Amino acid sequence: MEILILGGAGQVGTELRQASWPEGVRLHAPDRASLDITDEAALARVLDERPYAAVINAAAYTAVDQAETAVGAAWRLNALAPAYLAAETGRRAIPLVQVSTDYVFDGTGTGAYTPEAPVNPQSVYGASKAAGEGAVRSANPRHAIVRTAWVVSPHRSNFVRTMLRLAAERERLSVVDDQRGCPTSAADLAAALRLIALRLAADPEAPTGTFHCVNAGVTTWCGFARAILAGAARRGGRAVPVDPIPTRAYPTPARRPANSELSTASLTAAFGIAPRPWGAALEDILDRLVGPVRSQEG
Repeated sequence: MEILILGGAGQVGTELRQASWPEGVRLHAPDRASLDITDEAALARVLDERPYAAVINAAAYTAVDQAETAVGAAWRLNALAPAYLAAETGRRAIPLVQVSTDYVFDGTGTGAYTPEAPVNPQSVYGASKAAGEGAVRSANPRHAIVRTAWVVSPHRSNFVRTMLRLAAERERLSVVDDQRGCPTSAADLAAALRLIALRLAADPEAPTGTFHCVNAGVTTWCGFARAILAGAARRGGRAVPVDPIPTRAYPTPARRPANSELSTASLTAAFGIAPRPWGAALEDILDRLVGPVRSQEG
């Protein structure tokens, strides 16, 4: 079975490539130098090279603040590329798993957003990702759009690595405490994407549509930062005080959702995936970045 992974160098793509796949599955993850996914003809050529059983698109323009000025670049990668990909996979009846984001919502709702909740993006990044979702729905009926949020891992740039770095450089930190969401392990997300792709590849009647995949539990960025540093301290790392601040005290070019909580109930119902608590996932990441928890004895 041949599986094509796009965005293989990112957090999720790295975990997809490192995941344990069933025997007989062959992964193909071309880099940007060998495949420009905003080139429809190039995509068509790659899809014609092998009888792909499924495609997972984890590629995205994720520099949220830069997207406010690099509008064209964000829309090419987040909207145009999925449109081309959906059209080409749709023509070949290849299932497509498209990774999306909580930023398609405005963040003003209360409680957890369900996949059916109306989208209302407030940033270029969110609008471009919402457009990509629409293109996938229109062009390939055998799709699974998987929205996620607050993705972290031992790889590349993310909130966990940033907090560890800043704690090593400063005496105290100030972190936004009025935005809440669900921290998500890239490894756990990759495991869900793997299961979904394999199910779509093997079963023509497999569920399709839009789903949410985040780790269980909700916190704020400040709460998340405190958990990161407390976990680092248990491993012999440096912890510093973390002061809560409001969003208005940390202005950014792109507007962030105040509420990024996502409901995973439909993911569990459709695929049997019940994400574990974010705190447990964070422990695994800290084990890899800082080391094992130190014994309290002695």
